[in-house]
Amino acid sequence: MNQIHLIVDLSLISNGTVSHRTGLPLWTTVLVKPVLKLALGHWPTEQTCLSIPFFWYRNIEATMSNNTSHLLEDAQSRMADIYERLEVADDSRHRLGQPKRIHQASLSVRMDDGSLRVFPAWRVQYDDTRGPTKGGIRFHPNVTEDEVATLSLWMTLKCAAVDLPFGGAKGGVCVDPKTLSRLELERLSRGYIRAFHDVIGPDRDIPAPDVNTNAIVMGWMVDEYAQIARQHVPGVITGKPLGLGGSIGREEATGAGALLVMDLWAKRQNKEPHELSVAIQGFGNAGQNFARLAHHAGYKIVALSDSQGAIYSEEGLDPEPILRHKNRTRELKGKVYCDDSVCDAAETQTLSGDELLQLDVDVLVLAALENQITDANADQIRARTIVEIANGPISTGGDRILQDRDITVIPDIVANAGGVIVSHLEWVQNRMGDYWSGDTVKKQLHQRLEREANACFDLAGEKSVPLRTAAYLQGVRRIADAMSQQGTQGYFSDANG
Repeated sequence: MNQIHLIVDLSLISNGTVSHRTGLPLWTTVLVKPVLKLALGHWPTEQTCLSIPFFWYRNIEATMSNNTSHLLEDAQSRMADIYERLEVADDSRHRLGQPKRIHQASLSVRMDDGSLRVFPAWRVQYDDTRGPTKGGIRFHPNVTEDEVATLSLWMTLKCAAVDLPFGGAKGGVCVDPKTLSRLELERLSRGYIRAFHDVIGPDRDIPAPDVNTNAIVMGWMVDEYAQIARQHVPGVITGKPLGLGGSIGREEATGAGALLVMDLWAKRQNKEPHELSVAIQGFGNAGQNFARLAHHAGYKIVALSDSQGAIYSEEGLDPEPILRHKNRTRELKGKVYCDDSVCDAAETQTLSGDELLQLDVDVLVLAALENQITDANADQIRARTIVEIANGPISTGGDRILQDRDITVIPDIVANAGGVIVSHLEWVQNRMGDYWSGDTVKKQLHQRLEREANACFDLAGEKSVPLRTAAYLQGVRRIADAMSQQGTQGYFSDANG
């Protein structure tokens, strides 16, 4: 019988997070520890690995999905107003109402101790009207089909919002990669490509890094694809190591692009970088690079956080030594991922994640995961501007509250588009077999993102709408125009009349 291995984080139970996310009464979640004791034969540790039959997992996932915020439903609820404003044809509304293709697989991985573990995995291709689909692959213990489908919708909108010739896709594996050895992680990465190699390709669907995946993982994946295809196909994946066809500037592209967008916005507000205090939630690849570049640009970084905690200094923080500490610790421990916290790196005041979100700062940068600000905590946010580097970090309900409080949100599909823009440049370089300098890549990134971000800002002013609405109008209009050129009900009805 196939077994699914779940990492149960009991700290989320004890602090009420499970109760908050599922809607279950707190007293019911308190029963989890005694139940696990009966199942395991001993009291569980803070993070316990639990093996259950695959069909049990599917039932649990379905139950959790019914009790959570329904990410895809929430994301699509934002679209109704956009459709009405643009008078989008019913055909296009129907096509954008659900993913075009959802692929699922169970990845069997032989562990270092000889045991076999099975991990659920997905690749969702939402829409390919404007070109081959594009989107990252994430490894995370909370990955679900609904999350991956939602992320693929946002990728569809993002590529259109910055006028790239791509549709949107996303991939994910339900796994805590930090519990895997390097060899186990490689087996998992190659297993993902073996499962989905026939539905991806440089003219079909091009994956890239996402949460907990990086250039190393992409290198394993592109090599596995080449072995299956019996030829080198560097354009099948972006975000690769430079020696395997990667592009200069790709690793820092998401953070660099977000900084460019924030610079453009600050200039419109007649603000200089040194006048703005910034708190950053999330210290992964995008958050690290944004923090480093923003500090060099003169912004005052007063707070940083990762999955384990946050640090604060009213005088300002230098992200460089904190980043060096985390990377040095990771290398000493021989790990792919860092399990140390930013809290270990400096003599500073420590905060909880919620406290960081509530800081009185000029700019709050969200660079972690989705649904960090919801209708449950949006009224406690004190930042004047929010920059979304993560995908979907603010729920629809949270967005409405922030709008009512005149808090500006620079939306994800513009703010974090630097990554996919440079991925497109990498894909172009792979296909023509020639590679550009860092200056050329940076120039092309800046030209496209500056043009599209300014168009979004101008549209928001012209229509008197929030920036997110303007970005969605910009993206959906391009998708709907492309769909209409394939023929709509109105076109065919006229012909038959």
